[in-house]
Amino acid sequence: MGPVRILIVDDFESWRRTIRSILVDDSDLEVIGESSDGLDAVRKSGELRPDLVLLDIQLPGVNGFVAAQRIAKISPGTKILFVTSYRCLEFMQEALGIGAGLVVKAEAGQDLLPAIRAIIRNEPFLRFKILDENSPDSDDM
Repeated sequence: MGPVRILIVDDFESWRRTIRSILVDDSDLEVIGESSDGLDAVRKSGELRPDLVLLDIQLPGVNGFVAAQRIAKISPGTKILFVTSYRCLEFMQEALGIGAGLVVKAEAGQDLLPAIRAIIRNEPFLRFKILDENSPDSDDM
């Protein structure tokens, strides 16, 4: 089996670069594309057929949850890992409900690679402290 093919979706270019920097040294992972909005993420998922989409929740176009549902229809083998600044129970439940994992951006340095490995093995990955229900993390990118 070749490397895990990944599409990175976040509306902040600096955050996409941060994710790339975390993934770059792992030869089992290959970034095949990037997107900055939900609609483009759906389109690119259909074209590129990534193994995994690292998907922000708050996106222009359509939000990450809507994009994930559309991606599942056009590329059923593609797995989703949400990477978000928000630490709320509602987002965690929504991610679990659609069979995705969730990583909080503030912990991406330590959690992103283990989360990717878990999702590829069809295991759930959710690990964070829940803060005020709709408060972005103070380290929001």
